[in-house]
Amino acid sequence: MNAESDHPTAGRNLALEAVRVTEAAALAASRFLGGGDERAADEAAGGAMHHSLTRLAVNGTVRISEAHEGEADHLYIGEKVGTGDGSEVDVAVLPLEGKSIVARGGPNALSLIAFAENGGFLELPSIYMNKIAVGPGLPDGIVELDSTPAENIAAVAAAKGVAVEDVVVCMLDRPRHGQTIRDIREAGARIRLILDGDVSGVVSTGLPKAGVDIFMGIGNALQGLLAAAAMRGMGGQMQGRLVFRSDDDKLKARDVGIEDLERKYTAGEMASGDVTFAATGVTYGPILEPVRRASAAILVSHSMVVRSKTRTLRYVEAHHDLAHGRDA
Repeated sequence: MNAESDHPTAGRNLALEAVRVTEAAALAASRFLGGGDERAADEAAGGAMHHSLTRLAVNGTVRISEAHEGEADHLYIGEKVGTGDGSEVDVAVLPLEGKSIVARGGPNALSLIAFAENGGFLELPSIYMNKIAVGPGLPDGIVELDSTPAENIAAVAAAKGVAVEDVVVCMLDRPRHGQTIRDIREAGARIRLILDGDVSGVVSTGLPKAGVDIFMGIGNALQGLLAAAAMRGMGGQMQGRLVFRSDDDKLKARDVGIEDLERKYTAGEMASGDVTFAATGVTYGPILEPVRRASAAILVSHSMVVRSKTRTLRYVEAHHDLAHGRDA
């Protein structure tokens, strides 16, 4: 990493550290499963993630977060994290994707984090982003944000050697996607609508067991960047373009230095350099199993972690002995 290239920990594999951070957040959030209090779940996850990050041997700066300084006590944009004794890294955090999911006990809630080299994350405003993504092993440029759903579905079907009717498109179940849903159905493809958690939707395109071929649709830009980090590690493809619903949205973009409001961003432009992405399941879903209790003293978590430098995907099952603390 540029500023720390001579440091003995520069460029080291942060995969296990990343998983420990998301595990801590997921364990904390899981205590509120089905309790109806999404704020409590979110605050618990954030507090646990912050506590775990403070002990990490890196010189880190939070670059991507839901909170700005003054809006939260921790994990705000610009906050320094880590012990300061280590490589210089930028951090993107989402302690709990799907706080409403946890509150109602639904599927696809995850704890998420990504690390990048200093300057590796594109600075994005807290607005919406239109996204399209496919998993690895497909020709470059196989999907295009400006193409029609039918064109993208046909291209993926041809590349995979399957019928259009066998292609599964994942997207958020939102009124704004009404026309896109009609277009997909008219094309003959199948649809998996999810209530929340579009990072999980993007990541599912890269995991054959998840049964998703394409992700499409509009969601939060923060989730877009974290999804891009995951795609970098998995070797998938993604494009995103900011969506402006008001002049205030445009002002937010310009405040972070974005002048070309129509620009399409690739995964590599949103998350560049050596990127590590980790996720831990909080509730059940097609990607990861939920936190579950194995005994009175043992909680079990399931995580995944990918690193762009090696394109390695690891699954981590951890058994946490509560008698010795929740962040071992």
